[in-house]
Formats: sequence, C-alpha cells, structure tokens
Amino acid sequence: METGASSAFAVHLPVRIARDSGNDPNSSLTGTSAVDVPTPTVKNGHTFSFSHDGESFLLDGEPFQIRSGEMHPARIPAEYWQHRILMAKAMGMNCIALYVMWNYHETSPGVFDFRTGNRNIEAFIRLCQQEGMWVLLRPGPYICGEWDLGGIPSYLLSYPDIQLRTDFANDPRYMSAVARYIRELSPRIEPLLVSHGGPILMIQIENEFGSYASNPAYLEEIRQIWFQEGVQGPFYTEDGIRQLEQNRTNVTGGAIALSNGDAEQIAAVRREFPAVPAMAGEVYPGWLTHWGDEGLNGTAVDISGTLDALMQLKRSFNLYVIHGGTSFGFYAGANVDADSGEYQPDITSYDYAAPISEQGVATLKYMKYRGVIARYLSTPLPDLPKPVPTISRKGGEALMPELCASIWDNLPAALPAAQTVDPQPFELYGQAFGFVLYRKKLQRNCYGVLDIKDVHDYATVFVGEQYVGGVSRAFMPEHRARPLNVTHRAPLTIPLVSSAPDSDVSLELLVEGMGRVNYGHAMIDRKGILEPLTLQDAGGWSDTLTGWEVFLLPMDTAFIANLRSVCANPRKAGLFFKATLPLDATGDTYLDMCNWTKGVVWVNGHNLGRYWNIGPQQRLYCPAPWLRPGDNEVIIFDQHQLEAKPVELARMLS
Repeated sequence: METGASSAFAVHLPVRIARDSGNDPNSSLTGTSAVDVPTPTVKNGHTFSFSHDGESFLLDGEPFQIRSGEMHPARIPAEYWQHRILMAKAMGMNCIALYVMWNYHETSPGVFDFRTGNRNIEAFIRLCQQEGMWVLLRPGPYICGEWDLGGIPSYLLSYPDIQLRTDFANDPRYMSAVARYIRELSPRIEPLLVSHGGPILMIQIENEFGSYASNPAYLEEIRQIWFQEGVQGPFYTEDGIRQLEQNRTNVTGGAIALSNGDAEQIAAVRREFPAVPAMAGEVYPGWLTHWGDEGLNGTAVDISGTLDALMQLKRSFNLYVIHGGTSFGFYAGANVDADSGEYQPDITSYDYAAPISEQGVATLKYMKYRGVIARYLSTPLPDLPKPVPTISRKGGEALMPELCASIWDNLPAALPAAQTVDPQPFELYGQAFGFVLYRKKLQRNCYGVLDIKDVHDYATVFVGEQYVGGVSRAFMPEHRARPLNVTHRAPLTIPLVSSAPDSDVSLELLVEGMGRVNYGHAMIDRKGILEPLTLQDAGGWSDTLTGWEVFLLPMDTAFIANLRSVCANPRKAGLFFKATLPLDATGDTYLDMCNWTKGVVWVNGHNLGRYWNIGPQQRLYCPAPWLRPGDNEVIIFDQHQLEAKPVELARMLS
C-alpha cells in the first residue's frame, strides 16, 4: 500500500520540524518558537522546575525529591484505584507514575474512550491529587510496558509497509496517528498540570527510544505536538544509561530518567548532561514473566541497598512497578529473544513480584522497603489501608463447569471470497485481538505434510471433524506439546481422514493471536497466518493452498454475550464451558485453571485473560468488583479440552 493510500487513516500532522531552521532546534513550520523550560503560570500556588545548575528538581523553588511508585490504571479495576494509591503513599511515595496505553483508548481509528471503566485517566490523576500525590505522566505514544505492541494501536499494521516510532518524513501515517492521539489526550491533561493547579509534574516523551534508534527529529516532533496543543512541559525522557550515551535520546530542556537506574548512574549522567536533572526512572523491584518460564520471575530481587542510597543522597526515583496489576483481556504483550529468535508471550498476571501484589497485598518486600524509606523521613508514614477481602472454594466446593457451546456453531458469516484468496493476518481484516478461523476445502483423501511457514501465534488444526494437531510459535515443553501433537517451527503431518464417498473435506485452522511484541525491532508483529500454506502429499507433489473461507472471531464482549448454546459435535475441540458461582458476599479471588489446557476465562462478561498449562501462571485474578452477591456466570473457552474439569477458587496467585 502506498503512503497515504487509505483515507481512513489520513490524519495529518499539524506541525513538522523544519529541517533548515538554522541554529534554533525549537523552530517549527508554524513560525513560532517553543520555550524549552517555560516559567509556569502559578494558578494554585505551585511551580515545578529545574535548578539552573541541573542539580535538583524544584517544587515552589525548593529542592524536591520525587519518590514515585508506578502503577497503570488500565491494569487495575477503577474501584481499586484509591486503595492502590494509598498503598503507595503508605510505603513512603509522594508521587505516582503511570503509563497511558494509546491502544487501550483508541481501539479503532479516530474512536477514543477516555471515560468508561478504568479508561478515565483524568479521574485517576485527580484521585492521586485528592490523596496528596504528585504524578509523572508517561503517555508514549510508545510505552513498552509488557503491553500489546507497546501501546501502539494495531490498526496501523494494516499498512503492509508501515514504519513505527519514526518521524513524519519517514512515515506520515504513523506520525499523523500520533498527532491525533496527542490532540485527543492533551485537553484532558493540560488542566491537570502542576502549573494549572493539578498534580502532574512532568510528561515523558516516548519511552526508552535509545534502545530502538537514534532519531532526534522524531522525539522533537512529539514534543512540538504537545507545544502546539498548549502543553509546554516540563518534559523528560527515559533510557538505559548506555543507550542514552550512545544515541543521545534526551530532548532539549528535558530531564533525564534512567531505566534500571541508581545513585551511581545518576551521578554519571549528571557529569555527561550537566544542564538538567536526572532521576532513577525505573528501579526494578521484580521482573516480567513469559509463558513457559520455570517460575514467576523477580521474586528474589531485593532493592533495599539501592533505595537506601537514593534516600541518603536525596535522589529522585520511580519504582517500576510498585504495583503491577493484571493485563486483563488480550492486552498482555510479548518479546522476541535476541539470541534464539524465540517468541516469548507474557503471562496474564503483571504481579511482577512487586511490593504490592497483583491482588493489592503488602508483601514482605513492601514492609522492608517501607522501613528503609521511613528512616529518612521527618514525619511518620500513614497507616496501611485495610486489605481487600478475599474468598476461596476448594475440594468439594470447587466449580464444576458444564459444556455449553461450540465455536463451530457460533461462526459469523465468512468474509467475501475476494478478500480471502490467500490467508491474511488479522490486521488486514480489521481485527485486533482474539481468533480467526481459516477454512479450505480439500479434495477427498488428501493428506500429507502441511507447511505453515509463519503462524502467529497458536493454531489448532482440523481435517473434517477431526483434530489433527497444532502449531505454536512459542516454544512448548515436550511433555505438554507431544500429547497434543503440537509442533514448533516444523511442518505438521496431516493423516488420511476418511470422508463420505465423492465428498470433500475441510482443512480448518483456528488461529489465536497472542501478545504482539512490545520491545525491540520485531514490533511489526501481525497476527494470524502471514504466509501462504502448502500441502505436500506422500508422493512429493506440493500444492499452495488458495481460496479460503475466513471467519473473524474477536471474542469480545459482544461476541461472548451473544453466544448460542449450541454444540453439534462435543468431540471437536473449541468448546465453551459454563459454571455458576453463587456468592453470599463478594471478595477478590483467583480461578485455578491447573486442570485445563489453553484458553480464556470470562466472569460476568469480564475477560480475565489467558491461561495455558505450560505455566508458570496457573491462576487468573478475579477482582471483587466484577462479582456480585447471588449467581455469577463463569465462561471458559478451551482450545483443546473436551471434558470439563473442576475449577478451584484461591486467595492468591501462587
């Protein structure tokens, strides 16, 4: 597709950086010059700025230590926002850092939601202010964050030649979409800046761009869009120290935050960049976990020494994350291993071994770090808020779901044949998440080796009504893959499947798109079948398969709400199971899926996320606000399971 070919995405950038603007890096094509570090207009008694020597952050002209804990509203039910903010405050934080996930708010081009549920960013920021907390805003457009495509909307991948995270000259389609996003976000943010009486101290420009490229024009264009929308900072950037030094990815007049930073790195950056202050922008108290890892990562991390040094020297810092929460639905991201090239999807839980657990509990780490911080403060820390109640049911009280529907009896109309000569990825069909069914009629008695060159990310394969195996982009342990006949980076043998005389059979691939890569240069990560499929018979004859039927299965709220309770063939995998959970009183709980294979769970219409028996996560978090007294509906879609198994309720992740 040529640049600008689709009018659906043609939103033009309001400004561009002049390539011939002389010695003024802040000049734009509008003819106005931007002020690097503006003097805030005091509307409510506070100013936030940097000292002239770059040594300190200044609040109302006095040195100010930022003690920030990061949490993400998109990963926390809105009913728990206040509890988590108060938990951070009780640990000694005076600030909350938060990502804004662009693709969580613009799910289709030009359609934004900043109001419903936990998408109301303004409400979260005002709640921070209500509880006496400052805010560091991290709106991207790219955030990483173990979030699908690093927060960038997947609709941009409908352009076959799209370039992400680049300036207007290299790809105006991307930067036009960025401008549209910032234009929508900025009027919600501008009144909440500290200079206007709000709690927002600084706004981050992009995220860890030094780990991706060196392109000052791109970062400056983002900064100029904010300027054009009336948001004049202060701004800051976030990078690893080596990447910052190599690619010089700070912005003019902006502060510098360091990933995996500590007091020594702050000192090194101050020597290299003396004009602006630096902080430890991501201090890691835990770490992320992929499906198939041996255990939940980060549990052995202890940052007591790092915190002690930062507090002793009064250096600013942000704990990434103080509370991780949950990547509900289909929003968990993925990585690609730099050495092996293996695709590594992230688990649903974003517990991260953080001081505040996924369920909001103060861990042993929390109490230890709280003690370190308290030693350096002149006033006592507030008491911890009361814990959230939990519920559990085990043994004879476990849920016992029953078969309720089949995906095969809930297929929508197939796409027009003109769109499906060759199988295409989700994004070219306008689908962001969920599943797509690809169906091809085969001549009877056709069998052999199916070469699926590039499936993203997991496919169950059927010939007629018979399951014949699966294909996984992610590595699976042998004891899990072998019983299911699931291959990894290898063709799949299709056995001879008997059919009625003179009749054709259907080859069907039910493909699940898992998390899009959120870090590095493999981010152009489309979902579905990306290359033509070939079938080679026993005699060596090979045929490229064309002429598919394609059925879009987003598995969104509307799809689940409209499921028809029909199952013509209960022996064909791809089944829905239902259980009723009666409750006298609600509380947080975890659904233990250790007896199930691979799939998704909904409770009262809320998507709890994916489970997979390769682990290490076996339990899915269900927050109390999504439950109700009386009967609660639990729906499970499993890609392999034919028989229902019990589901126990537990009080914690593991």
